[in-house]
Amino acid sequence: MLDVQEAVATSDAPESNGNGNGNGHSGTTAPAYRIDQKLHQILYKEPERPKLDMREDEEGLPEPVYPQRPDPVEMTLKEYQRYNAGRTWKTWGKPYFKSRWHSKELRPIIPYLFTDWKCNYDCHYCWSYNNRVKGMTEPVAKKSIDWLKSIGAGVLALMGGEPLLRPNFIHKVVDYSAKRDIFVYLPTNGRLMTPEIIDKLGDAGIANFNLAVDSVKHRKSLPKALEPIMPQFEYLVKRQRYYGYTVMFNINICHNNMDDVKELTEIARSYNIATDYHINETPMTEQDHFKHLNENETYLTKEDWPKVDALLDYLNDKRKNEGYKMANPVQHMEDMKLLMRGTPPAWRCEAGEHSLIIRTDGTLAPCFPMYSATVDWGVVGAHKFDRNQLDEMKVECSKHCLSTCNYILGFCYNTRRVVTWGMKQAMNGFRDVSGSF
Repeated sequence: MLDVQEAVATSDAPESNGNGNGNGHSGTTAPAYRIDQKLHQILYKEPERPKLDMREDEEGLPEPVYPQRPDPVEMTLKEYQRYNAGRTWKTWGKPYFKSRWHSKELRPIIPYLFTDWKCNYDCHYCWSYNNRVKGMTEPVAKKSIDWLKSIGAGVLALMGGEPLLRPNFIHKVVDYSAKRDIFVYLPTNGRLMTPEIIDKLGDAGIANFNLAVDSVKHRKSLPKALEPIMPQFEYLVKRQRYYGYTVMFNINICHNNMDDVKELTEIARSYNIATDYHINETPMTEQDHFKHLNENETYLTKEDWPKVDALLDYLNDKRKNEGYKMANPVQHMEDMKLLMRGTPPAWRCEAGEHSLIIRTDGTLAPCFPMYSATVDWGVVGAHKFDRNQLDEMKVECSKHCLSTCNYILGFCYNTRRVVTWGMKQAMNGFRDVSGSF
């Protein structure tokens, strides 16, 4: 399941019939990869990645006690807001300021743990799964969490594939992490989510459910639909203030779902949850296992650009003038328009510095598109990220990507923007804190 990377296919495929959901589009064929050929060769120069050495007697994750709170009581709105404000400061705020102090060290603010590379869906735009890859083991997960905590991380974003293919494993990961004051973020397509799983993860201390939905009704190319999981979604929202977690929609803007994007945004508004948006992408690097590279009806075409522009303007207007909750900064949505045209502005990417990914086997990479690369960036407990190498790589790859989280992190490490934003909030007495860096 693709979460926060965006990059766009452009083509001269036949124009659709004008329907906002792209009916009549025969499908677009994309190149095997989009980055510069020289960089691509460097990324795959080594025949295979390094291996994480694990002793045979390495401990797994402890068995969670359930329920820890047999009869949770619903918080008032103020209690819920106060609880999340405190957790946000502890897990995001303090690690951020410590990372500014320890600026020469690897201090990830957003590390991603790929617990599985398998998925129960086959979204036609998504290359981020391979059902032949084994999932992460408990000893590797425990070693990863312990290492991240030791280098100052306060957040853990679980990734896939679909993490809830193994709900008991995820329960253990959430419980172990939350007991170490780590903010655990779970993206899921929701199809395997049940009331029991929701209660178990809530009881264990999960902080956020990021529900990936691209359409209202199920369709073959976009199976991540809300309608089939509506009972689970309503239960998920209902239990927020019993356990303190938050819920948001993660929506990928495709050729054939633009009407759905608006409808999902209105549904999110009606349930008082936030949204996060992405522009559909073709693979940045070669993905041998991906089977939808050709005749893909989800890929955007040049004829779609004005529609996407109008959709992004519509969303930004809803946020600015009606107070809709959205994770993307306003400028990020504006820059998506430029990315779509192949001319994104220069931006500061924090991959490999203040964000990183841990693959299912415990090896490291700076970001999602580099999951399949064979460059030796190290393993859990022994990273080999080199800022000079990363900076050189980003000159090219940042032209094809606009990762939401790394985009926001880039602003967070722009001192001028941080100070300006802080002064703006101070002048307002830190009431109704709003806006982004």
